[in-house]
Amino acid sequence: MSTTGAPENVAKRLGYAMKRVQHALRMSMDEALRATGITAPQYAILCSVEAEAGLSNARLARAAFVTPQTMQGMLANLERDGVLVRHADPANARVLHTELTSHGRVLLADAHRLVAKVEDVLTKTFETEEADRLATLLTTCAENLRADRASGGSVD
Repeated sequence: MSTTGAPENVAKRLGYAMKRVQHALRMSMDEALRATGITAPQYAILCSVEAEAGLSNARLARAAFVTPQTMQGMLANLERDGVLVRHADPANARVLHTELTSHGRVLLADAHRLVAKVEDVLTKTFETEEADRLATLLTTCAENLRADRASGGSVD
C-alpha cells in the first residue's frame, strides 16, 4: 500500500497522480479563497472575465469546468454579490456580456495573491524552469486528449 492509501500500482499511474494533485490543489485553493467568500470555480470565472470581458456563458462554463446550467446559477450569485455585472448585447438581447465590477476587481486582486501563495507551496521544491516545464507538459497532455476526442479517436 502506498502513502496515498491506494495500491502501489494505482498510485504510480500518471492519471492517478494528476488527479491527486488536482484534488489537493482544489482543496488548498478553496481553503485559501474562503477568506474572500469565493470558491475555486468562481475564481476561474472571475479570472476568465478579467482576461476577456464579455465571454459567453458556455465559454465561462468550460473555463470553470462546470455545465452551462451550473454556470448560469454561479453567474447569478456573483452578480447578486456585486462582483460582476451582465448586460445585454445591443445587437442581440439574448447574449449577455459579463464584466467585473470595481468590487469584483478588488476581490479578484486579493484572490490572486492568495492563489499565488498556494501555487508557491505547490512548486516550493521546484526550480522556476521545472515549474514552467511542468505547466507546459500538463498543457500538452490536455491538448493531446482534446485533439484525440475531437478526431473521434478513442483510447481502446
